[in-house]
Amino acid sequence: MLRPIVFCLSFCFSIAGASAYADDRADILEFLDSRYDQTASIAKQIWNHAEVGYQEYQSSQLLQDTLKAEGFKVDAGVAGIPTAFVASYGSGAPVIAILAEFDALPGINQSASPIRGPIEGKPAGHACGHNLFGAGSTQAAIALAHWLKSNDKQGTVRLYGTPAEEGGSGKVYLVREGLFKDVDIAMHWHPDGANSANSRTTLANRSAKFRFRGTSAHAAGAPDKARSALDGVEAMNMMANMMREHVPQQTRMHYVITDGGNAPNVVPDFAEVFYYLRHPSAATVQELWARLEDAARGAALGTGTKVDWEIIHGNHSLVINETLQKMMHEKLTQVGGITYSPEEQKFAEELYATLNMPNRKLGSEKDIQPYEVSLGYGSTDVGDVSIAVPTVGLRTATYVPGTAGHSWQSTAAAGMSIGFKGAHIAAKTLALAGIELFENEDLRQAARQEFDAFRGSDFVYEALLGDRKPPLDYRN
Repeated sequence: MLRPIVFCLSFCFSIAGASAYADDRADILEFLDSRYDQTASIAKQIWNHAEVGYQEYQSSQLLQDTLKAEGFKVDAGVAGIPTAFVASYGSGAPVIAILAEFDALPGINQSASPIRGPIEGKPAGHACGHNLFGAGSTQAAIALAHWLKSNDKQGTVRLYGTPAEEGGSGKVYLVREGLFKDVDIAMHWHPDGANSANSRTTLANRSAKFRFRGTSAHAAGAPDKARSALDGVEAMNMMANMMREHVPQQTRMHYVITDGGNAPNVVPDFAEVFYYLRHPSAATVQELWARLEDAARGAALGTGTKVDWEIIHGNHSLVINETLQKMMHEKLTQVGGITYSPEEQKFAEELYATLNMPNRKLGSEKDIQPYEVSLGYGSTDVGDVSIAVPTVGLRTATYVPGTAGHSWQSTAAAGMSIGFKGAHIAAKTLALAGIELFENEDLRQAARQEFDAFRGSDFVYEALLGDRKPPLDYRN
């Protein structure tokens, strides 16, 4: 008779445990629903500030103040970056980190309207939705702190305020400083036109400003006395464009001339070109970069000018951890997609009509995309976090389906309730994933094993931007 009794006790315990498990999840989702208005308010304030990389003083302070009010200990100005911070709640292991971005993009300005309408005098906009990123991640961290306290759990939730993702590689400096050394798992999310938690890697990249210096003179009266810095830039660009034919297939290389002189009748003695170079492999980026530097040297030699360059940023590709991504996909599926109100539907339909060949249909904001493994052609400094610690992420439909990132349409949606709802979905999903990570030691160990197998036993981290200090003025 003993065995059936033991079975009954075990079975009854599993039912009770499952019930408590379900209650935990329901409680944290209800908690986040009660804070939706605050999430939307924070997202809107950061959208209004629209501060570019390393200049996000108001946005960073808003998130810090919000976290301090919830009992988080905040260390500000970390890694030599005034707007970077680390906010912690709880104690001991495991340590679960959440990333929060908040920088805007220069030159993309738009009102929260479905028709083109720049805001006069505003030099930047949240065309990548980082206002939503910061707000959603902050609420997820607060929800997990609430869960730790309410359930008397051991562990630490840590929110990393990470500036200047857009070309500034803010997270790389935090990784280089060793601020993730004791983290068990890091989580992140990103605004998008669809809901997904796929294993999607990115391109490693490096950028630099190449500065040519020559000799000025009157372009008509004494051209023989001059050596044009702009000729140096143009010669480099010509060689780089010829190089495109002889690089690996997945290479991406692009540039913009940031200074080409001021008047046609004055031969410019200074000119500058800003280059990005990308490839899935960091080693290939470094190999191709050496060829780009040779092109710069050759251009200077051929035009009688001098050249130097400043590495601005560099990111590793995102390391996929399928153990974690499949878990995140499950949590996103549990939370579900976005439902538009009648007013939001009208906004979406008007904006959708402005899109050029959208790749998704209206209505898909309600769906969770099937799980898959893929290569994305963007780059992110989350890549450096993912090579330092097991990392997992998701995307939510903060944009009207079919919207391209870095567009006025994405800026518009990021400033109104469609974007705010996407941030709310992300906060809920991150919170559910966070509970799973705190409670499921087997999952954490499996994720670590996959991570260690990818890096190998002889891995040594090397930042693609070298040992340079954060370029705090790169957007000036």
